[in-house]
Amino acid sequence: MQIRLVVAAMLCMAAMSQSRAAPEPGPDGSNLNPVQLHRPPVAPLSAVAQIGRAIFHDRSLSASGRQSCASCHSPDHAYGPPDDADVALGGAALNIPGVRAVPSLMYLEREPAFSIGPDAGEVEDTSLAQKVSLAKGAARATKIADTAAASANLVPQGGLFWDGRADTLQKQALVPLLNPLEMANRSEAEVAAKLRAAPYTAQLVQIFGPTVLKQPGLLLAEAMFAVARYQFEDASFHPYSSKFDAWLEGHAKLSAAELRGWRLFNDPARANCAGCHVDQVTDSRPPLFTDHQFEALGAPRNPAILANRDPHYVDLGICGPIRTDLRAQTQYCGMFLTPTLRNSARRSVFFHNGVFHTLREVMDFYNFRDVAPDRAVPHRRGETLAVLSDLPARDRANLDRQDPPFDRHPGQAPAMSTQDEDDIIAFLHTLSDAAPADGSTGEAGSVAPAGH
Repeated sequence: MQIRLVVAAMLCMAAMSQSRAAPEPGPDGSNLNPVQLHRPPVAPLSAVAQIGRAIFHDRSLSASGRQSCASCHSPDHAYGPPDDADVALGGAALNIPGVRAVPSLMYLEREPAFSIGPDAGEVEDTSLAQKVSLAKGAARATKIADTAAASANLVPQGGLFWDGRADTLQKQALVPLLNPLEMANRSEAEVAAKLRAAPYTAQLVQIFGPTVLKQPGLLLAEAMFAVARYQFEDASFHPYSSKFDAWLEGHAKLSAAELRGWRLFNDPARANCAGCHVDQVTDSRPPLFTDHQFEALGAPRNPAILANRDPHYVDLGICGPIRTDLRAQTQYCGMFLTPTLRNSARRSVFFHNGVFHTLREVMDFYNFRDVAPDRAVPHRRGETLAVLSDLPARDRANLDRQDPPFDRHPGQAPAMSTQDEDDIIAFLHTLSDAAPADGSTGEAGSVAPAGH
């Protein structure tokens, strides 16, 4: 069984025409054009999803016996990293650092499958290679916050992980179990043996039949299907309960700083955050604050990552080294998936390599990368950081130098003042989800018998 992620609207003009009127702030910070947002339905977890919840929190499935999915994707931290470590530790002894920052698992229910171009999922008989060929040489529209023109860009979009290499939650769930830097099982058979010994095995058999225990591949497929159902069904993965959601619906007021930040967020000549982190309501669905596309931004090389001690090791995102099917497509080297900004204020690790630890550092990078590079990187004792230091010279043509605020040059004024950055950060805090009314955080619970 495969769970296909619900294909997201790719911000085409037709979808934009179906959007409701843009929010209009009132003098008291209210929204004068409220909308009714359509959220995913909330219901008790199915029996399959209950098993998935148990698997998600099961440390015994790791080689160390001390790491579960929830260890890195903490329910108390927006299903992202529970601390400010640049990368998580994994391996058989839980002492091997990874190579990328832990992404959040929230708001993936509308992530489209990986594709090249705006027609993800529409042309089933077009191979990825054909789409890459069509994209070569295509003119790229500038992405700005007040237009959908960039939706026509034939660029990589969709998928899971920083490089988009998994198309379904089911496939994504399996990867950490077999990654030697994460849960570090040596084979699918080893994972299957642990599943057969788990306390929820009887429920697996009730739902999928006794044959499931005899075929390791089938057992893993059904177990990962259960994890995917848990992520899809449990409202804690997509509550849309932020202050900004409440403001869109007319139930909250934004402060003066938050309103200034929202306006800057959508200002195509200045911050232009919404050019990639789209905040428009389409078809009454809450905005995801991502366009699902990939960008090469030139984040500095992170010396805290052990693999980076090898000068020949370079993480180039879509074109390797972890993803292998697009290694030859060098026009995508250095590109990583644009994440949602929902709950970004609750994180302490930013960008694919965890090199930034505060929203201020992130804002400084965007503001100063092209006008004053030395001010664009954090200055930490014992570390030498520089923009573009993790992107080989041969791949720097892929760098985004077109979309504001990256359309400036050394010596020009930055797009934002310090006050502007403060205001945008204030706005980003409105994207943090409210705590569940019942105090729950998606923690593991008992598994009900199948059919209950």
